[in-house]
Amino acid sequence: MHEECRAGKKYVDLHLHSNFSDGECSIRNLLEMACHKGVRAVSITDHDNTECYPQAIEIGAELGMEIIPGAELSSEIDGVDIHILGYFMDISNTALQQKLQEMKDARYIRAQKMVENLNRQGIDLRFESVLKIAGHGSIGRPHIATAMLSEELVYSFKEAFEKYIGYDSPAYVEKLRLTPKEVFRLILDAGGIPVLAHPGITHVDERIPAFIRDGLGGIEVYHSEHSITARKFYMDYCRKRGLAVTGGSDFHSPAQSKAIIGEPKINYSILEKLKERHAQIHR
Repeated sequence: MHEECRAGKKYVDLHLHSNFSDGECSIRNLLEMACHKGVRAVSITDHDNTECYPQAIEIGAELGMEIIPGAELSSEIDGVDIHILGYFMDISNTALQQKLQEMKDARYIRAQKMVENLNRQGIDLRFESVLKIAGHGSIGRPHIATAMLSEELVYSFKEAFEKYIGYDSPAYVEKLRLTPKEVFRLILDAGGIPVLAHPGITHVDERIPAFIRDGLGGIEVYHSEHSITARKFYMDYCRKRGLAVTGGSDFHSPAQSKAIIGEPKINYSILEKLKERHAQIHR
């Protein structure tokens, strides 16, 4: 077992992104960075895909890290984006993989249309540049913004979103819409547990009771952008409603100052309780 992983076996990070979606790091780099941070168990929750896992499981075994299968799935209700984390899913589940492939295909077509919209506005961005940046991952707006920045079509990542590809912007194209209820069912049918991602950012507290009725099993209480007040609120909520508590950094790249692997510090006991709740749901 890797020395750092042995030393940090008490801590977990259950929300990481790799270059299989909109993160910058390869699986090896991501896991080695986590290991050096003393993180004992991780879940790589790439957007709408689980393609990293054959590699992640192999490298995790080499480093002595526990790898929890996961993904961050997109949903939408009344024009509001709701991200759902799915943990312990059977990544070989046929229905799950068919839907994820459908979502990946839709992301490709969406990105293509957004580039076409940019071209109509006189922004000379080539779709091939976006594909090169996205690599083998699911294409998202961050890849388009990065391509625009690399080709000096905008001055900043922020400008790309605010002026061109953000919500209600000229080149924006809506993505494939799944309701939270559909995503909960997809995760549950694949043997997983659905968890509401970073509610302190999305501000959907009034919808949580309905989400619970529809199959929600937990809330991401610990997150790099959750205040201490928010953590306490969601922790109390989970205790009252019998929901699982999870947490993670939501790390995407070393260049992003908002999220650092292993921060906030999340004790391994959180993962143990998540396993117990998962077992209860699928008993």
